[in-house]
Amino acid sequence: MNNRQFTDTIMMIRPSCFAFNASTAVDNVYQNSYKDNMLESEISEKASFEFDGFVNVLKSAGVNVIQFTDLHKNNTPDSIFPNNWISTHMDGSVWLYPMLSINRRAERRQDIIDYLKNNFYVKTIFNNAATYEANDQFLEGTGSMVLDRENKIAYASISKRTNELLFHKWCSQMNFKGCSFHATDLEKPIYHTNVLMSVCQKMVFICLDAIIDKYEKKELVSLFKETGKEIIDISKNQMNKFLGNVLELKTSNNTSILVMSTSAFNVLTSQQKEVINGHCKIAHSSLSTIEYFGGGSARCMITELFLEPNSIHKFKYPIFS
Repeated sequence: MNNRQFTDTIMMIRPSCFAFNASTAVDNVYQNSYKDNMLESEISEKASFEFDGFVNVLKSAGVNVIQFTDLHKNNTPDSIFPNNWISTHMDGSVWLYPMLSINRRAERRQDIIDYLKNNFYVKTIFNNAATYEANDQFLEGTGSMVLDRENKIAYASISKRTNELLFHKWCSQMNFKGCSFHATDLEKPIYHTNVLMSVCQKMVFICLDAIIDKYEKKELVSLFKETGKEIIDISKNQMNKFLGNVLELKTSNNTSILVMSTSAFNVLTSQQKEVINGHCKIAHSSLSTIEYFGGGSARCMITELFLEPNSIHKFKYPIFS
């Protein structure tokens, strides 16, 4: 089976109670709790508006979006970021991940797992999340791990949310080479790897300034060159505008797009745009409320679906409420 770096089918969760999450803000320096006397209802409404606009941009570009709606009763203010609790893979595996914040653990939903099992070929579901959480060990999906699926390399910046032992255990089970390193911003470990880097088919976005150890930095650069990735070295300022939180997706006409927020797009240099446009088109959408209060951006909002559709089902791309 050939490994693909990007897919044309994704899953997203429309928020119903998006808000600043105090429990995740402890180690997420990109979250903010206050702005212009905004009420929680206004924040939630703006986040939903931005979500809908982003989905429209993706669909217009030719990406298949399977959309679920957040279950308001679960009190899950970060449910808009599903890539932290689930990932899917071409071998038919689905992984559910242990989460640091207690109120994020309710984001793992059986109805979504059942939907995947009913509509796609699912060979194995790995779900030891609760056991690891009980031992204070966390690995928050493709937030914690940035995957080079084609070359079977996983990258991870170690933090409270990215346990090094769990990371290497995942790599061993999935037959990936694991490359772990340490990165900081504002003198704190960067909470998720996908804040500072993204691997595309022919490019890699990386904030090399955030990586502390020169030998770890050298190993990263060596791997990027070895796998033929053109390095787009982003500044800490660009990282703070979520330029590391981008994702390459496939479109219906078999081309690729690079998905990002408008704040990330606005800090691209002309030289960076030229490099990106040499490989794919850019699609961006305003996510300023989600970024400001949630501390996450475009890539965090997307769970890529690499599973093969079940031929016995008439497969569609519905919206679930």
